[in-house]
Order: sequence, then structure tokens, then C-alpha cells
Amino acid sequence: MAMPPIGTSVARVDGRLKVTGGAVYAADNNLANLAYGYLVLSTIGLGTVTAMNTTAALAAPGVLDVYTPFHPLKLFAYGGDENDETVPPLQDTNVRYHGQVIGMVVAGTFEQARDAAALVTTTYTAKTPATTLPAAPPPPSGPTVSQHYTTSIVHHHAMEPHATVASWASGHLTIYTATQGVPLVVSRLSHTLGVATTKIHVINPLVGGAFGSKWGNWAHTPLTAAAALALNRPVKTVLTREQMFTVVGHRPQTSQTVSITAGSSGAITTLKHDGTSSKSNSSNFAEGPANVSNVTYAAGSIATSKSTVDLDIPATTIMRAPGESNGSFALESAIDELAVALNMDPLALRQRNYASTVPSNKNPWSAKHLDQCYTTGAAKFGWSARNPTPGAVTDGDWLVGLGMATAAYPASRGAASLKVRFQSDGTVVIAGTGSDAGTGQATVWAMLGAAELGLAVDRIRPELGDSALPTAANAGGSSSTASNGTAVAPAVQAAIAALIQLATTNPASPLHGRSGVKYSMGNLTGGSTIISFGALLTKLNMSGVEATATSAKNTTTGFGFYSFGAHFCEVRVNRWTMEPRVSRLLCVIDAGQIVNTQTARSQIMGGIIMGVGQALLEGTVVEPSGRFANANLASYLLPVNADLPSIDVEFLNFPDTVLDPIGMRGIGELGIVGVAGAVANAIYNATGKRIRDLPITLDKLL
Repeated sequence: MAMPPIGTSVARVDGRLKVTGGAVYAADNNLANLAYGYLVLSTIGLGTVTAMNTTAALAAPGVLDVYTPFHPLKLFAYGGDENDETVPPLQDTNVRYHGQVIGMVVAGTFEQARDAAALVTTTYTAKTPATTLPAAPPPPSGPTVSQHYTTSIVHHHAMEPHATVASWASGHLTIYTATQGVPLVVSRLSHTLGVATTKIHVINPLVGGAFGSKWGNWAHTPLTAAAALALNRPVKTVLTREQMFTVVGHRPQTSQTVSITAGSSGAITTLKHDGTSSKSNSSNFAEGPANVSNVTYAAGSIATSKSTVDLDIPATTIMRAPGESNGSFALESAIDELAVALNMDPLALRQRNYASTVPSNKNPWSAKHLDQCYTTGAAKFGWSARNPTPGAVTDGDWLVGLGMATAAYPASRGAASLKVRFQSDGTVVIAGTGSDAGTGQATVWAMLGAAELGLAVDRIRPELGDSALPTAANAGGSSSTASNGTAVAPAVQAAIAALIQLATTNPASPLHGRSGVKYSMGNLTGGSTIISFGALLTKLNMSGVEATATSAKNTTTGFGFYSFGAHFCEVRVNRWTMEPRVSRLLCVIDAGQIVNTQTARSQIMGGIIMGVGQALLEGTVVEPSGRFANANLASYLLPVNADLPSIDVEFLNFPDTVLDPIGMRGIGELGIVGVAGAVANAIYNATGKRIRDLPITLDKLL
């Protein structure tokens, strides 16, 4: 394979492993003498466990033990906030939400543990839980536009279920667990188990999707580790799909009011966005949906607010584009409503209020080409042919409408350390604790390493997800590539220096004593002597030579660091059933230098697909008891191929070298921002009905 330039398309370096079934995820680790855990969940929404009868479960075949608040595994208080629950499981009898972990059965097989868990009977003292946001007050009168918007609880549901495998040996813990960052697991387990971080080894090289749900350490992880210690044998716990609805968090529901005034030319004079989100009494996380209004459009004055309502529901936590995903639905819908009130084209209104500087502080952007996203997208999508009259365009039984929206998401660069190792077989390892949650992070490391070393990509071996490696950036906040990618070059140069040092100081080296030795494209040259690094290491009977380097966090001030995009959407609504279907999608992205267009396109498409689900399908129904009524994948609807058209993604590819030397910015969460707004706007154009409550199901259009 030839060395590809940065910005081209490269197949995932772990792609063949995944599609042939050779990839080993957390739940695939099967250790000798393995036992299996199965969680017991509460069936009330608030109250106290007064008794748990475990006699039948303990007598069931293969059962090793049943842990409850009355027979707990000792866990210490959590340290810090990792966007999961605030209280370790089984340490008290309080029930804080329906579906809380109140027990764990461990048996010789998964089936034995599951069947025994069904034999545990629990009695409670129940209270009435608070489960919904209060009704919103009517929007104030007077401004050009003032409307109220609501969004539902939605869930992550990555393809890979949450799973943990734990094993102890001589006081040292080895954990295989689905996580977006192995250092996060080490830190949390050290606190709650009372074990030094040096005695905890976390391994998770592959992640089958996460979207925020695998940032925290949920109840099954410390319980599995503690059970393995108590039983003196390895234990594996894999959550069921139903358990994943309550045990591992969800996106909060929101209630938002957006009020905008504008002059006749469309220039926004005031923009007020008040955002309220649900917050679980079991977690600290609360999102600010109104924040997106601080950065998206220019206005004479901008005022945003954030409030939360504490509810007796499972933990609220981060989910792809926390805050921006919900907030952009309200903002982009309100901007569209303003365009209607002004009898103005929605795209022209956005262009009229283009923010050339950061609206809140007037700082320059590190780089911004959103205006080109608008013009490029409009030309390719055929926006000029849009009929502004709702319901005017039909195609047989279908009403056809067009909508669009803006995407904006923060860009950042954290500190990251990587190790580069030249190996005697002619390959180079780039290693760090970073996580590839399906994003293609490993391939980015390989491409950047190949470019820096002058080698083919297939000679680079990325190693991620091992807590014994140098601490790289975790997979979150759309910052992995900018953070870890920036560390590749200094780590490579440090390893080259170590290689040259070895070549010139080892007496057995053909370059011993030479000055001016240089590295180029896999070879060392000194005078007339040229030798590949693989041949050198083989000659010296060494397996490899390595070095580690760190890239610092970006501390540049005085700029706004954001990625941007423009969504264009066509929706068809059946005139008889009012079923909405998305029929065309285009997104144009301004996210700095794109390293791998293939995996980057996949990331944007994934975000768009989640946005379509948020807009049309996904909504959790909370019963007054606190139970999630549709906690299964038959009733909780996710977008599948039949729900989606072909998705077109274009990148502008302007490097942002203020953020990092290569000019990369994050994209993992950008793609979902604005999608729900674009879909809602297209539905209005098709039907004349403005739906301000997600998801937009056909009953709301009838």
C-alpha cells in the first residue's frame, strides 16, 4: 500500500478484523473458570427496599452467590464526577428510580445467573416519584417570534452492549470493559474498590459504539470487579438490551422557549433562549440546551439561561452533542418561524445574521467558512427551486417540503501522550490509551504516522485501549483526533532520535560512530551506508526501540474554536396517513483539515442518522410510576435502512492551524446538530404544520 496523503480516503486498518469476526470486544473475553453476573433491577420508581428473599435463587443450579443491600459487595464512595451515577450500587436500601440495580446473581453460566435472578423476590416501601418536567408557561407576547419547544428522553443503544470481565491475581485487577477511555475506569475503580491505580489494568482495544454512554463507569463494572474478588474467580457481566435503558444513562428531556425580534431586513435585534432540562436525582449531569444560541447567529443582544428539574428517573448523562443536539432543534425551528413571519427565505435569513465574530465576546474565530457551507450546499441541493408556500409541492400522494439548518459544535485540543516503537519486522507501533469507538481513530493514527515516517499505512500498527500505555485523550467531546493526532509527530520524532542514537552508539551497528545520520522513509543514512530500521534492529538482535512524547493542551486564547456545517433536507409526508419520510439529505462541513475522508464521512453520516431518529422516531415514554414503558428495541424505534435515504456529505477542508499544527477540528458530534431542526422545517414546508415537540410522529401531523 502506498503512503496516502492526509485528506484522502483510507479503509479502516481494523476493518478486516471486524467484518471477519476476529475483533475481540469486552464481552468476547472468556477466561478460565469464568462465572457470570446478572443484575437484579428495582420495580418501583422511588422508595426503599424492605426485604429481598434470595433463598430460591441461592438454591438454583450453578449459583455461587446473590448480592443485595442486605448482603452487599463493599464499595466505597465514588470520587469525582464521571457522568454516571453518584452512589455505588448495593450500599443502601434506597430506590431512586425504576430499573435501579438492587442485586446481582453470580453463577456458573449466563443462563443460570439469569434464571436465578428471576427467583429473587423483593418487597418495598414505595413513594410517588417525580417523573416529568412541569408544563411550560405560555410564551410571552410581543416579539416577532416566541415559541416553546420540547424534546424527549432518548437512549444511546450502541451495537455493542455494555459488558465487564474482571479477574484478580495477587492483589492486581485486570478488567476488560466497554469504555470510551481506560483511564476513566482506572480512576473510578481505584476510588470505589480502595485499590491503588498501579494495581488496576484496564484493557479495551475495540469499542462497538458509545455515543457518550461508555464514558462513565456504570453499576455493573464495580460490582463485577468486587464479585470476582469475593469469589476468587473471574466474573463476566453483560447487560441485556432492556437493562441498558435504565442502567447506563440517557439524553435528558428538555423544555425550551426561544424568543427573537428582528427588523424588516431580517437582522436579529434580540435573541432569548431559555432552556430547562431534566436531571436525575442519581447523577450530577445536566445539559444546557440554550448554549448553542450563544455562538450560532449574530444579534444585537443575546440572553440564554439554564435550569434543571430533578426527577426520580435513571441517570441523565452525556449523549452525542449534549446540549447542542436538543438546543439546535429549538433554535433552528425558531429561526425558520422568524423567516415565515418576515416572508423571507430561511437560508437568506441565516446568511443575513452570519456571525463573522463570536457573538458573545466578538473574538475572531480560529477559522470559519460556514458561509461557504451555505452556498455550496444550496447550489448542490437545488435550494433555489424551493417553493416557500407550505403544501404547494406534491408528488402523487406525497406532500414534499425542503428545510435546512445550521450545525455548530465546539472544537478543542487536550493533552495527549503517545509511544512510537520501531520494530525489527519493519513495522512501527503507535500506542496510547486512546479509544476507537467506531470513529476510525486507529486509522487516523496510522495515517498520520505513515505521513510523518514516510511509510505505507499497512506498516503502522496502532495500539489503543490499554491503561498500561501512555495516557492519550479519551474518546469524547469531539477532540480525539485534534488531541491525539497532534501527539503523533512529536512521538515519531522522539522515536527517530532514539533510533539514530542507537545506530550511532551501538558498536555492532554499521553506523556506529557516524555523525550526521539521517532518517528518511524507513531508512537510516550515514555517508555511503544506508540501512532500513528493521534490518538494523535485526542485526543488533533487538526487537525494537521506542520513545514517548506529549502534545500539550491548546491554551491559545482570544479565539472562538468551533466546527460548522449546513444541513439541507427534503421530506415527504403522505397526505392520507401523514407519515413523514426523509427523502434527501445533504450536509456540507467546515471542520478544518480532514485526515481520512472515508471515516470522517462515516462519522457525519452517523450523526445525521441519529438526528433523523431524534426527529421522527425516538422517544421514551415515562409512566407515572417511573417505569420506561417502551424499554425494548421493538417499541423504542431506531432509524434503519428503510427509514433513510442516501446521505450526501461534503467537506470544505480548510485547515485550522490556530487549534493545532495540522489544522484538524472535531466532527464526532457535529453531524447531529441541527438535523432535527432541518427535518422539522422541511415538514412545515411540506404540510404547513409546525411541530415543536420531538419526535414528530404521524399522530402529531394528523
